[in-house]
Amino acid sequence: MPRIADRFRGFLPVVVDLETGGFNPKTDAILEIAACILCMDDFGRIKIAETIAVEIEPFRGSRIEPSSLEFTGIDLDNPERNPVSEKEAITSIFLPVRQELRATDCQRAILVGHNPSFDLSFLNAAIDRVSYKRNPFHPFSSFDTATLGGLAFGQTVLARAVQAASIDWDESSAHSAEYDTVKTAELFCAIVNRWKILTGL
Repeated sequence: MPRIADRFRGFLPVVVDLETGGFNPKTDAILEIAACILCMDDFGRIKIAETIAVEIEPFRGSRIEPSSLEFTGIDLDNPERNPVSEKEAITSIFLPVRQELRATDCQRAILVGHNPSFDLSFLNAAIDRVSYKRNPFHPFSSFDTATLGGLAFGQTVLARAVQAASIDWDESSAHSAEYDTVKTAELFCAIVNRWKILTGL
């Protein structure tokens, strides 16, 4: 049976997207985080196994740019918003990732993202803030769907790469962490699975 640990050299790909209050991971708040844990079927194709999405309470003293809220459409005063602390949010993502690492014999998770250096920098800053000791993710390596989308479809913008891959895209749902994570995961799976058809890998 094909194993995801063999396909990615012991790494478990986990797609992550964050919505934030700005561009500085040290000073700006994380407002939402979502993750798609990927798995491999009996034919060696990868797919989404589980999606976790969490709204986050801005950390004390953090900065939130009004332009960021306008871009994401996040309403911090929405009564339906149910934010948790950064530590609770990180734990809710990391625990199932660690469980999947054990189940698949993978050594580390690797963050998959669209321009992932942004998401990884914010994630690492939050890990430092809450002194989280068992980070399952590689601290600096990542897979970039902007690069892969450019290679596979000639498109580096997420919406255009997703549509080029014949995946549905709803612009009105974009810029929420959960929606963007799922679409990034679907794009990554489509590229990897097409590569398997082409090469057998």
